[in-house]
Amino acid sequence: MRTRSISAATALAVLFGSAALSVTVAGTATAATTASVATPGGLVANGTLRRVYVGDRSTGAITAADYAGTVIGSVRGIGGVSDLALSADGGTLWAAASASHEIVAIDAATLAVTARYPVDTDTGPRHLAVTADRVWFTYGAQWDGDLGSVDPAADPATGQVTLGRLSQVHSTISGPGLLDTDPARPGVLAVAQSGLSTDSMAVLDVTGPDPRLTAWHTGDYSLNYGISDIDLVPGAQEVLVGGSARNSYADGGFKKAGAYPAGQSADIGPGGLVAQVDGGTIATYRANAAKPLRTWNNGVAHTSDLAWAPDGSRVFALVAGAGGRYTLKALTDPTKNNPTLTVNAPTSAPRAKKLTVTGKLTATVALPAGAKLTVTRTDLDSPNGKALPAVTVKSDGTYSFSDTPPAGGTVTYTARYAGDSAHTAVSASDKVAVSRAKPTLSLNNNGKLYDYSADVKFTAHLGTTYKNRTVEIWANPFGADKPNKLIKSAKVNSSGNISATVDMTRDTDVTAVFKGDARYAPRTVKSTAYARVKVSTAVSRHYKTAKIGSTSYYWFHKKTDPMLTTSMTYYPGRQQRFDLQVYYQGQWYALDSEYFPVGSNGKSAVSLEAPGESGIRVRMRSAYLNGGSGDTVNSTTYGSWKYLYFSN
Repeated sequence: MRTRSISAATALAVLFGSAALSVTVAGTATAATTASVATPGGLVANGTLRRVYVGDRSTGAITAADYAGTVIGSVRGIGGVSDLALSADGGTLWAAASASHEIVAIDAATLAVTARYPVDTDTGPRHLAVTADRVWFTYGAQWDGDLGSVDPAADPATGQVTLGRLSQVHSTISGPGLLDTDPARPGVLAVAQSGLSTDSMAVLDVTGPDPRLTAWHTGDYSLNYGISDIDLVPGAQEVLVGGSARNSYADGGFKKAGAYPAGQSADIGPGGLVAQVDGGTIATYRANAAKPLRTWNNGVAHTSDLAWAPDGSRVFALVAGAGGRYTLKALTDPTKNNPTLTVNAPTSAPRAKKLTVTGKLTATVALPAGAKLTVTRTDLDSPNGKALPAVTVKSDGTYSFSDTPPAGGTVTYTARYAGDSAHTAVSASDKVAVSRAKPTLSLNNNGKLYDYSADVKFTAHLGTTYKNRTVEIWANPFGADKPNKLIKSAKVNSSGNISATVDMTRDTDVTAVFKGDARYAPRTVKSTAYARVKVSTAVSRHYKTAKIGSTSYYWFHKKTDPMLTTSMTYYPGRQQRFDLQVYYQGQWYALDSEYFPVGSNGKSAVSLEAPGESGIRVRMRSAYLNGGSGDTVNSTTYGSWKYLYFSN
């Protein structure tokens, strides 16, 4: 079981302390919650209990989760928790409390605090590592970082915390250094400067009562520029620095020994497996490999920390997410290689004609010879997919197959590799636009004008299709207040016709819609029909009606003002145009036209001033003009003339 330091990316967090202590264990009635923290303060996996512990520096809390990342319980009161480590048997969880300046021992199973070890410093402790008989920690300010230790076997009250352990063997480093141990070499401790642009590092032999210097690098920038992480490499006298650079320390100093592709931090698991962070990508490598085993792209810019499960079954990661919080992710099958699969189909193709699909299956770990892909075609005739013959991948990873698509429209070809003992499953797909015939579709009554509220039958005709014989008829009256409405959807009759009736109260776009089928493309046709308004005028204040010639007139005394009340279909803001003409020497002459508002009751009353002399003949009418009357939802409509005669 490895212990390691947290990333230096968490070192700038604001520290908070709390004197209070609380332990919470999740009950069976509590909804499952994924572990998350605001400011990461350590991450460690316990193989004995199959738990993961995550510190939150901003709240002074440590959360325990299962191997799926679901919260089991938590303990609070660990002021400014900045790092975590486990005892060799997994029974004790150790925490560095940098705000309260103490090392805290916690029962890993119950999360109860069992001991607190005050550290005589005002800067730390910051990072932790555990060997067989000591808990090691770093502390100190920017220019005088040092190393301390705790003897867990001694009574906390006896003051068994020892400081200045690094300065016993060499000069101190800048700031509280990073630490790492390796369970395969229980007496070896790696120390590295963190957070500054130098590369000071050391390896110590801590098997005796006092540390002994195995190797030292003075920080002359010759190895790495800025150390964010250090890990002891199992089975070799090497350290992995910054997640990528391997440095040998066999001769008492450090020199470059190889590298993984660029990364910021890493954790080394069983058998030398490496889990590495590079921006938003997490990758695993076999020891000293140049190509990754497995990669995950989290779609985020930052992963704070990584930790292997001791059995190598998964990698745990604290991934930045919404609201600035970090969520614990359990990445499974980390030792399986994830292949890359491509599918390349033609952009377009004619229906019922053969086409060829190509692609390639590649992996950084060799695939088994004769690997096979399952292939599925999804189209309008087979919306759930139709299995095609399996395809064998060639030795160079390429493959191809031919198919004759029976249906038009969007056709999707999907290839899948089921995976094997060394590879995860992978799938990919590509789409083809397969041609379809254009169906015949027509709709009558385009351009026709109807009286207000006439019931008009619209008939659509559909020609030959494959399977679909359904047509929809929609009516969309003019005006933003009336939505497009489906008025009928049904199969056409044996003649290919379908009819629906529209109440023509407004100009209306009527559309017929055929949604297509496997061999005929969708099609929509539109007819625009027009509707007049309802308009009439009532005349009042006359004393009789009588004809002059063959025309009926309303008779008024020469000093009586006629009242002319127009009724017109209402629409917000609508006005009626009042036209007035006078009869003179056998002809009608226009006097005036003026617009008057139509009220919400559909009425517009106009009083016409009397001429004051007899023998005058006039006529008037009310009209709605599309556009001129304030709206465009109906077609221009003229009311009938009303004839008026003024007598003595």
